[in-house]
Amino acid sequence: MGKIRVLIIDDSALIRKILTEVLSSSPEIEVVGAAADPLIARDMIKQLNPDVLTLDIEMPHMDGITFLSNLMRLRPTPVVMISTLTEHGAEATLNALALGAVDFIAKPKVDVVNTLNEYAEEIISKVIVAAQAKVGNVYTRVAKAKSPAATAPEISEKHSVDVILKAAPTKTHITPTNKIIALGASTGGTEAIKAVVKGFPADTPPILITQHLPAAFSESFVRHIDLATEMSACIPKHGQTVEPGNIYLSPGDKHMLVIREGSKYIIHLSDGLPVNRHKPAVDVLFRSVAQCAGANAIAVLLTGMGADGAMGMKEMHDAGAKTVIQDEQSSVVWGMPGAAFKLGCTDYVVSLEEVSSKVLSLVKPDSVGKVN
Repeated sequence: MGKIRVLIIDDSALIRKILTEVLSSSPEIEVVGAAADPLIARDMIKQLNPDVLTLDIEMPHMDGITFLSNLMRLRPTPVVMISTLTEHGAEATLNALALGAVDFIAKPKVDVVNTLNEYAEEIISKVIVAAQAKVGNVYTRVAKAKSPAATAPEISEKHSVDVILKAAPTKTHITPTNKIIALGASTGGTEAIKAVVKGFPADTPPILITQHLPAAFSESFVRHIDLATEMSACIPKHGQTVEPGNIYLSPGDKHMLVIREGSKYIIHLSDGLPVNRHKPAVDVLFRSVAQCAGANAIAVLLTGMGADGAMGMKEMHDAGAKTVIQDEQSSVVWGMPGAAFKLGCTDYVVSLEEVSSKVLSLVKPDSVGKVN
């Protein structure tokens, strides 16, 4: 299989140089060109036919969001956004993901040389995954058959969930009996989550969400969730009581866990080590819910690269929880749900459009209909 052909679009000569050197260091990637603005890029795309674009947001002549919108309408192509980790950058990046960008990475800093290896590993991984992702409208994505065997590079030290929460004996029958929903996602997850919560009425049992996002994006994303659903969405505080009708999004720089105090579920936030190289990590949330809720819980895994959440879903399944994953066809990247499927711990495999109705049938079988 040939190399992944990448076109870099950024108005900064320094950023173009850094990205070119970083991406060219991978034997699986070929940087076929670098454009200083979208107008130049438009002609280069026609000439070079790249497999993946990296795209800056703020550029002369045409901003990256407008360019992306035109691109997805006329020539859907996997795009990795180059984002600033600010409130403005977060909002623009979330808009880009809504338009069809596969993923994003922080704009490299001027002193990136001090953290170049870590940065290189992340962007190379994201470009390789983007080349295999589905792009376009969330329900009508078209597969790009490029480098299906390509694998993301192995990134430095990886910690298991044990560094945050130790495993405990499985308890399938736990009181209280009130339901709780735990949901995990990564690449493609911001749009998938919005599509799922849109189908939940205001009296839905509490939903705890871990989505791989930097801290600077948390507040913007929780606003997007809140606008998409009849439920109320928030970034929880440590010690907050979990209540029905509410959605709790893990802050981007802490793990979110749930513990039981008497008849209540209580949220704990941990500033511990990354798990599966993520902070927050889905496995941390899922293990905590398995231990405190058992069969009273529902686990949901949506689109995402890697395997975070798969082992946690198995623990929830072993504890009696019902488990739901997004199917491969509707996923941008079927990494996380696919890993759970391989473990044999998934009760239901459904399209993105069907996730909310399936979850509701599990938490409210009398009002929604008989569980299949």
